[in-house]
Amino acid sequence: MRTQLDRPSRPAIRTLPEAVRPNYTVPMSDDSYDFDFFVVGGGSGGVRAARIAAEQGARVALAEAGRLGGTCVNVGCIPKKLLVYASEFSHEVVDAHAYGWSTSAPTHDFTRLIEAMSLEVLRLNAIYHQLLERAGVTLVRGHATFVNSHELEIGGRRYTARYVLIATGGEPVRPELPGQEHAIVSDDAFALSCRPERIAIVGAGYIGVEFAGIFSGLGTRVELIHRGSAVLNGFDADMREHLTHELARGGVSLHMQRQVARIDKHPSSLTLQLDDGTPVEVDVVLLAVGRRPRTRGLGLERIGVQLDERGAISVDAYSKSSIDHVYAVGDVTARRQLTPVAIAEGQAVALSLFGPKAQPVDYGYIPSAVFSHPSLGTVGLTEEAARERFGELDVYKSHFRPLKHALTSREKRTLLKLVVDRASQRVVGLHMVGDHAGEIVQGFAVAMNMGATKADFDRTIGLHPTSAEEFVTMRQTS
Repeated sequence: MRTQLDRPSRPAIRTLPEAVRPNYTVPMSDDSYDFDFFVVGGGSGGVRAARIAAEQGARVALAEAGRLGGTCVNVGCIPKKLLVYASEFSHEVVDAHAYGWSTSAPTHDFTRLIEAMSLEVLRLNAIYHQLLERAGVTLVRGHATFVNSHELEIGGRRYTARYVLIATGGEPVRPELPGQEHAIVSDDAFALSCRPERIAIVGAGYIGVEFAGIFSGLGTRVELIHRGSAVLNGFDADMREHLTHELARGGVSLHMQRQVARIDKHPSSLTLQLDDGTPVEVDVVLLAVGRRPRTRGLGLERIGVQLDERGAISVDAYSKSSIDHVYAVGDVTARRQLTPVAIAEGQAVALSLFGPKAQPVDYGYIPSAVFSHPSLGTVGLTEEAARERFGELDVYKSHFRPLKHALTSREKRTLLKLVVDRASQRVVGLHMVGDHAGEIVQGFAVAMNMGATKADFDRTIGLHPTSAEEFVTMRQTS
């Protein structure tokens, strides 16, 4: 039985300049519904969509059972990057000796790090709450399930909405593996009470590679187990091979082209039995074999929302599902699993429904980074994908020891790569493994979105001495 709901007061619809929305009328609210727009999921994409819709004058509600901010804020981008920063200091201490600094043997308080990281996450949770409150969004606490395509039930109470947006994100996969109950997944890694002396990481996607660098930098012995011959499936082959060598050079023990047969628990340790019979004894096992869309338990089968074979919601270019008034953004779909992409998708949906018509999100030149040791930054196509699309390519590479390590004892190498469509000379792929790769690639993403050619790169004067200048000084194809 649907209970009576106190409807929120209707905010004034914001009037936008005609130059912004020519020949476009903001849809009128339908009083037969409790809300114009109901967002399921309080991650980055859902919160952005809710805020933008509310600012356009829509009556908006958002349902979230957990902490606001989603994966990125709570068990992803933000806490992970803080752990990356913490792990980098150990390398800086060693390098400092080459530059004349005298330091005593450093010690690390893992408990203090986790406490400080947790406080920052709580601060961000509060900010997300304030953003929704200031925008006039009604926050409903609890797990939402569809009663029908216009009605949701949360905690025994039902709400109707003209439009519904699903933004429930993703969750770690636990493989069918004997003994997997003794292992943790990435969400659990942020709540460890103490630093393990030995850890096995199963999987070498971006999550596995990043945690390998984190724990190694904090002083843990890391065993990285991967069924492939190089880390980071889906990235450019040269970058994958280079980073694999750099991880080994940095002290990570690699078990490539191996799989785990089972995990055995002992009183004070765990043993992984690999498929070749090799035992690997550790204190903690981290399963990092991928993530899947969080679509289970929403009642999507009840309303006929189409899912793909992985359980992701199938959507069109405007994020509309197979049901006309039900939309989906972020990791719950089968598109790019990046926080800024989810934000862009959420904003596009809100503006399409309640404001100036937005263009679909352009997925062509989206920069991304893996915060490994060293880091990887990329924008555009891999060489393999570019060759398939364009055929003839010009490929440029630069491989060097960074100036910083001219005085240190570390044999650390940086690799840069440009992929150019030979016919148009447009730069269609840019990749880097090296310090600050993410920071460097972000700027080049702007140029590539503007259609920069190799000639544009060539006539740009480099900023010397930096690693980034190598991108504008490469003249010989590889």
